[in-house]
Amino acid sequence: MTAWRTSPLPKNWPSVRKMVLTRDAHTCQIQGPRCTTGATEVDHIGRADDHRAENLRAVCRTCHASKTGKDAAKARGPRPSRARPREQGHPGLL
Repeated sequence: MTAWRTSPLPKNWPSVRKMVLTRDAHTCQIQGPRCTTGATEVDHIGRADDHRAENLRAVCRTCHASKTGKDAAKARGPRPSRARPREQGHPGLL
């Protein structure tokens, strides 16, 4: 697996993943603005260490990446402003 995870997946993850994809008929359960509708991945709805079927849903790659990015940004907290400071004339010209 190439993705970095905060908690390891259980040993039976392949069967859990297959069960969730089958339950959700391989249809993305998020269906965001750029959704491809065909689900190929399984997403944790809540905690990443809770692998119960109730906490898992089938998602397309696009929606999964979008949700993961939003979750990461939320975890990082607010970003500093990139706005330029207001220009105050040159001190020698005042």
